[in-house]
Amino acid sequence: MIRDDLAAALRTTLRTLEIEPLPEQIHLERPARREHGDWSSNVALATGKRAGWNPRELAGRIAEILNAELPRHVRSVEIAGPGFVNFRLHDSWLHDVLVDVVDAGTDGFARPHLGDGESVQLEFVSANPTGPLHVGNGWWCAYGDALARVMARCGYEVSREYYVNDTGGQIRRLGESVLARRRGEDVPEGGYPGEYVAHLAAEFDGPDDPTEAGRFAAERILVNIRETLESVGIVFDEWFSQASIEESPALDETLAQLRSSGLVFEKDGALWLNTGDHGDPRGERVLKKSDAEGGDYTYLAGDIAYHRNKFLVRNFDHVINVWGADHHGQVASLKAGVAALGIDPERLEVRLGQMISLASGRIGKRLGNAIDFSDLIADIGPDATRFLSLTSSIDQPTTVDLDQVRSQTMENPVFYVQYAHARICSIRKVAEEREVARRPVDEVDLSLLTHERELDVLRTLFELPETLASACVDRAPHRITVWVRELAGRFHGFYHDCYVMGDDVPPELTQARLWLVEAAGVGLEIGLDLLGVSAPESM
Repeated sequence: MIRDDLAAALRTTLRTLEIEPLPEQIHLERPARREHGDWSSNVALATGKRAGWNPRELAGRIAEILNAELPRHVRSVEIAGPGFVNFRLHDSWLHDVLVDVVDAGTDGFARPHLGDGESVQLEFVSANPTGPLHVGNGWWCAYGDALARVMARCGYEVSREYYVNDTGGQIRRLGESVLARRRGEDVPEGGYPGEYVAHLAAEFDGPDDPTEAGRFAAERILVNIRETLESVGIVFDEWFSQASIEESPALDETLAQLRSSGLVFEKDGALWLNTGDHGDPRGERVLKKSDAEGGDYTYLAGDIAYHRNKFLVRNFDHVINVWGADHHGQVASLKAGVAALGIDPERLEVRLGQMISLASGRIGKRLGNAIDFSDLIADIGPDATRFLSLTSSIDQPTTVDLDQVRSQTMENPVFYVQYAHARICSIRKVAEEREVARRPVDEVDLSLLTHERELDVLRTLFELPETLASACVDRAPHRITVWVRELAGRFHGFYHDCYVMGDDVPPELTQARLWLVEAAGVGLEIGLDLLGVSAPESM
């Protein structure tokens, strides 16, 4: 990569000037404004004063030495401001990018080596199976799946998990609601009044046992949830039952391990965990209620036992939970519980998704406008559903304009990106119809690619590996969405201004542009796959 070549040239120059100590890393970045050059380094600023040099004077000497024997691809080296070293490059560096992309292809290009096989468990969605998924439940499912795709491409071993809350009070209330509807009665206060409960009641032929009726209903609802998620390409590796934790020795074993840490104590007949020593501002939390309160384990106790299973039974190196913002208060206590088990709490990560609203107003059950997630998918399609939920950061409130997404125009962000890929496929088809075969890339004169539209496509392709790496490290798959939209825009500009084939296009230029089209196709296919969005051949 050009960055490595420029860094090596700068390091060699610093040795020539006997600069001590040499920096461990030499930073290079793309200037925000093109007139400042193609690449810029602050190396003179970072090392000058420590080495007894005025940074601008050092930058001048570096530029002088490099200009005397220019590195490959470099047209000139200049200094700017208090001591920045700016490189202006020949277009050939971008032609090398094209070769890198097409040689590596969709399987090999943009695969940063970050994970090195580290196992990561991603738990997301995990909505209670007490009713169909609504938009608020399902909106971040694409985030979890796209993050899994990003991390897998960066070398992690990723497992997707849905935690099934199939026990406890909400399952009993669901069962009571089913039984009431079966008797022709209104559901009890705090129950589930949805029409889906009536359908479940008609199917249930078991005894008048709220737990049994609730589990019957939850199983049916879970089938619906699974089908809804599969319709947008979400397939979980594990559907982990809460009951398997709470109806096994796991809770007692977890409590025994917590006791051995010295952080469990009894107060007012209940068992408490000292969480303050591990950063929880509340200081202490109940693990098991007093006998007077029923003697039940709390949700926190079950959650700690579940995470004990993740870390100490299934041995995941790292765990990422994707929760709604309303669970913010649970983060500190869970991390404290994990720490009390002797697990580094940094191995547990919780990403919180913020509020979702329609352009016409907020979505919410209490507001009376909750939308079934399956209805949204049926309305705008799985690709648009996924793409929309990945257009902004998970920690930013999101507003969805359904009218814009329904439109099959360039104003529709999904259509805009997918249409770029369809245009690539159209060019391939026309070339085939005209019997214009691409020659091997090493036999093609890529130096003919000099139009700014062509170079913009290549600059954007160059940025994919770094964009992917940052999306992985920062858990920000929306950066891939931003990138594919930029590449699509660059390609649409190229398509408009640079004919690939025609009487006015020399055959050698056609060959070079066909390879540019192929490189753009590789980039779009990688980006769309990371988002879980299809790359259609026609639209």
